[in-house]
Amino acid sequence: MTVGVTTDGATPSTGRRTGRHWLRVRSAQRLTEDAVAIVLDVPPPLAGHFAHRPGQHVTVRHRIGGVELRRSYSVCPPPDDATALRLVVKRLGPGGFGEYATTALAAGDLLEVSPPAGDFRLAEEPGAHHVLVAGGSGITPLLAMAAAALRSDPACRVSLVYANRSAASVLLAEELAGLAQAHPDRFRVLHVLSRESGPAAPPLSGRIDAARVPVLLRLLGVEPEQRPCFYLCGPLGLVESVGRGLADWGAAEEQVRFELFAAAPAADPNARPAAPAGARISVRLYGRTTELTMEPEDETVLDTLLRALPETPYSCREGLCGVCRTKVVAGSVRLRRQYALSEKALAAGYTLPCSAVPESAEVGLDFDA
Repeated sequence: MTVGVTTDGATPSTGRRTGRHWLRVRSAQRLTEDAVAIVLDVPPPLAGHFAHRPGQHVTVRHRIGGVELRRSYSVCPPPDDATALRLVVKRLGPGGFGEYATTALAAGDLLEVSPPAGDFRLAEEPGAHHVLVAGGSGITPLLAMAAAALRSDPACRVSLVYANRSAASVLLAEELAGLAQAHPDRFRVLHVLSRESGPAAPPLSGRIDAARVPVLLRLLGVEPEQRPCFYLCGPLGLVESVGRGLADWGAAEEQVRFELFAAAPAADPNARPAAPAGARISVRLYGRTTELTMEPEDETVLDTLLRALPETPYSCREGLCGVCRTKVVAGSVRLRRQYALSEKALAAGYTLPCSAVPESAEVGLDFDA
């Protein structure tokens, strides 16, 4: 699953782990017709480097026909090993990493992986009711978070609404059922299928829209006065619809955290503002400072950085994942659409080079800040 970063109000942490490493595939287990679960072996010297918190993701680099692809996938440990580095990869179309992973990848192969990153996380509220809403492969960070909450906080409750097209496309169904059996009084799942109908009928069939949100919450026994914590992960349409429904239901903005893994094409004319050629970019990356100049063909600051600094961290190039997050320490930039940074992070000076263009003739960026 390609992912983004939560808007949870947190300021991005400093001291990010950097670099990339070749990890060997321990196993590649087919989950559905178009999805596979990959477990990677992490050598003991890299154990700390790849230690992860529920909700985080890693970036995989892959080359097809000489072209480098970077994709981010949530870490979703198997139920018998909360520390394992397992990724669930879904084939989204021909020619991408997903096609390679689901048709050719096998145990013993090597993958080039960057360390865990991301600020999508559980709220630190003991005894909370955590309400999760997932769409498709959006289940991967949420399953990791659900398992962690149930394991670490005996007083909490977890409820999950999981939207898919059909029963055959549900990812990790056995693990969800196992979690429910292990915690029958504290974990409940509602499956909503958009392309199947049957005895269940609405509200458990069809697409989830804003009007359906309070009905689903009622089925889960969720009431506004409980002040539950909400976590949304999936495509933009689902996250926006559920977000509107929660706001109408009475959820405050600070109760809702979300992560995106796909966005619709930008429709407004300001989504891709022109980047001024000639702007000078000073960037500190991995302890080294480099001076660069934007060229006429550069659409974003990231384009300028990658020409001279191919090690610049990035993944989605759509303002979703937050992997390229850096701090503006001089000058100013403006962002086209982005979903990865909270208002607090923006106010603290963070930006996303993949969506940023300079507003000043000189801009200073610090990836190490």
